[in-house]
Amino acid sequence: MLQLPLVVTAQVDLLLVLVSLLAFWTRLSHLNYPNAVVFDEVYYGQFVSLYMKRVFFIDDSGPPLGHMILASGAYLGGFDGNFVWNRIGAEYPSTVNVWSLRLLPALCGALCVPLVYLLTLELKFSHLSALGAAVLLLLENSLIVQSRFMLLESVLIFFVLLAFFSYLRFHNAPSSSWSRYSWLILSGVSCGAAVGVKYMGLFSYLLLLVVASLHTWKLIGDKTISHMNVCVQSVHRVLCLVVVPVLLYVFWFYVHLSFLNRSGPHDQLMSSAFQASLQGGLSRITRGQPLEVAYGSQVTLRSSVSQPIPCWLHSHKVNYPIRYDNGRGSSHQQQVTCYPFKDVNNWWIIKDPGRQQLVVDTPPRPVRHGDVIQLVHGMTSRFLNSHDVAAPMSPHTQEVSGYIDFNVSMPAQNLWRVLSGVSLPDWGFRQLEVVADKLFKAHSSSLEWTVEEHRYGTSQEQKEREAELHSPTHIDVDRKISFWAKFVELQWKMLTVKQEESEHKYSSSPLEWITMETNIAYWLHSSTNAQIHLIGNPVSWGVANLSLLAYQLLAVVYLLRRRRGLKDVPDGVWDQFVCLGCVCVGGWLVNFVPFLLMDKTLFLYHYLPALCYLYLLSPALLEHAHTHLLSSVTHQRALCVGALAVLLSIFLTYRTFCPLTYGSPELSAHQLQGLKWRDTWDILYRRR
Repeated sequence: MLQLPLVVTAQVDLLLVLVSLLAFWTRLSHLNYPNAVVFDEVYYGQFVSLYMKRVFFIDDSGPPLGHMILASGAYLGGFDGNFVWNRIGAEYPSTVNVWSLRLLPALCGALCVPLVYLLTLELKFSHLSALGAAVLLLLENSLIVQSRFMLLESVLIFFVLLAFFSYLRFHNAPSSSWSRYSWLILSGVSCGAAVGVKYMGLFSYLLLLVVASLHTWKLIGDKTISHMNVCVQSVHRVLCLVVVPVLLYVFWFYVHLSFLNRSGPHDQLMSSAFQASLQGGLSRITRGQPLEVAYGSQVTLRSSVSQPIPCWLHSHKVNYPIRYDNGRGSSHQQQVTCYPFKDVNNWWIIKDPGRQQLVVDTPPRPVRHGDVIQLVHGMTSRFLNSHDVAAPMSPHTQEVSGYIDFNVSMPAQNLWRVLSGVSLPDWGFRQLEVVADKLFKAHSSSLEWTVEEHRYGTSQEQKEREAELHSPTHIDVDRKISFWAKFVELQWKMLTVKQEESEHKYSSSPLEWITMETNIAYWLHSSTNAQIHLIGNPVSWGVANLSLLAYQLLAVVYLLRRRRGLKDVPDGVWDQFVCLGCVCVGGWLVNFVPFLLMDKTLFLYHYLPALCYLYLLSPALLEHAHTHLLSSVTHQRALCVGALAVLLSIFLTYRTFCPLTYGSPELSAHQLQGLKWRDTWDILYRRR
């Protein structure tokens, strides 16, 4: 029988509630200010617009989940994609819901604060240390700035923290509770999401796998657990932490490729088959064309290195000049170039060197990998040729020509792959030079010519063939390409195709991040001194660096003394100390060291994920010192007073830099000069 009254008892962590509310207030208040494009919003906004229009694109900086999250916020706000993200500072029109565009990154940034609180507890430190870690994140000006705009660092940090919290929650739960595996699944999902937002998430994911592997190794050595139980738990870990993230990573691309099904500006980076799978663009040209290239096929060949403007292998009824301006001689054979426009002279015929036939057999005889072929120019019937004659603009390479029998032999070979990219003079109509190289030096991907347009030739006679080339016919053929083929190709392109990068005014080196020698001006009002900068909280930044150094020194001392048989702390405390180092110091290392090895333009915001690990470390290390290193009550009290003084300094510094964090209130030129605590900071102001 139902007994009355019904009573529900709940425990509420008021500290957690407090820091959560403050986090939402600092990240979400006045989110639509400024009503203008801020720094990298000009970059991510272009992808959001393409998402709204379902247009395919490639971003070599990361997988698609981050763009999908930003696009989701835009969709919720009714954004139709019709805004030109062409410059920083451009005003958003009234039709664009700026608050919605920035909402999801801000939510992720706000949730990072309570996550750090909970993660500190799972590392088995006190609520006071958890509060300290949360306050450090709460009052970090750079994290607030990065969270309040349509950027991805806060999203990445959120998923990384959630992954570690979920895993440690699983690890610390009683082994008899099967419900703890829900936390393990959540950890795997968070890992897949972190890698799906940015490739840098991979390093934190690998760190988590290392921690999980150590725990599993310890589990295997526990003789109190049956063999079957060990196997079951190990399999669960593999499924949740390896299989689930991999499947999710593939799933993000499946959604990405399924949704972005229209031709766009990045099509030219992909293969012809990939382009043909998109609506519009090349698909309109290749619809109904045969898939397999056969002997007798008529094809156009697009160069893989002619980016961003495509060009096709081309020839015309004009010969190379007998002598060039510098006095060098040529073969005086027919010119072969790379032409950036569709033209009937771009058509070539695949010929079997052992046969004279230039039409496709019935059934077609396909060309296989490794076959030796000849290429015959469709409109002039000249053979594509290369020989020991210096190229016109690149004399270190060989000339490529349309063969005319001037007693110059041309063995059947397929050596016409290298595109120099140099424009020919007026005699070559300023088209791009095509050369052949004796030495196979370049990466194979830079030497490829891709079949784009394709049809089966049916005319053996020259006159009939010319008419056929001018009036192409198509047959109905299914040209579908599988998801896996598109997935593999897109992965390869994202990892190998690099967009042109130039030096940026606010780019910096990783070593400058540690000492905060750099800042980034995110936004400047068009007529006043109101502005937003990515500047860290100098006091908390210094505390983080000191904590990193102190932990490393203390770890060395502990290890040396333990090696000598001296145990300064109990084994349980030592395990807690080691786990803290693995997560926090290890997290800092895997998110900082890779940037030292990268040859790309880097910015201060790349350091923020690594910084969050140090904010986890600082209060926990302070608690360790207070509890296990200081035996005197006086010393412990002095440490607490010092910690309170540092926290007060952090708060005052946060308040000092708030005008540069939120863009208001507007400061005078003199006040802005007073905020330039380092000579290397670039703070802008207008004198009045």
